[in-house]
Amino acid sequence: MSRRAGSPTLETFVVFALVFALQLVVSVFQGLLGLAGFHDFLFTLYAPFDRPWTLVTSVYAHAGPMHLLSNAIALALVGFVLERKTSRFRYHAFFVVSGALAGLAQVLTSGFVAAIGLGRPTAVLGASGAVFALYGYVLGGNRVTDGVLSRFDVPEWAELLVFVVVAAAVTWATGAPGVALVAHFAGFLIGVAAGRTRLLATSQRSTHGHRKESY
Repeated sequence: MSRRAGSPTLETFVVFALVFALQLVVSVFQGLLGLAGFHDFLFTLYAPFDRPWTLVTSVYAHAGPMHLLSNAIALALVGFVLERKTSRFRYHAFFVVSGALAGLAQVLTSGFVAAIGLGRPTAVLGASGAVFALYGYVLGGNRVTDGVLSRFDVPEWAELLVFVVVAAAVTWATGAPGVALVAHFAGFLIGVAAGRTRLLATSQRSTHGHRKESY
């Protein structure tokens, strides 16, 4: 990716900051004007899905400064590496789509659990599902993973099982009260699947024709 095109990771940080500032403004004004729930109306994803914009706004919104900071640090560790292997558009599109799908998985799962009487439905906001998807992409799309899987001639079903186990382990390791574990798990698997297909890689011509980059 050309440096002149800008850093999509830095651009994502800017969006985080702008959305968080807007959240603060909305929170203040909803209290002053008695508009209870207006913040959730704008930023929080939960069922029923009568506010489709929250599929996007919930990805960039955060529950507080520490929530934002932790996601920003996690994004920095993977984003600056991955953005070198893809385009600005693909990076941003993948981030928001994977984050929305991860959040949707969390909400649907919690809704099902609530329907069978084993818990309560949960609401979701935050970028961790999208960030986990980036980490999953790096795992699924790097040369080391390719080399290990080809060396042991792993069948597709076993490859899928391995990635599911890894996703479960990563999810368990990040577990804490209030953490959207299903979103983490779903985001990581979405990233792995995208990495295995080199979804974000740009085609480059070499003496051997077109190829997809891995790393």
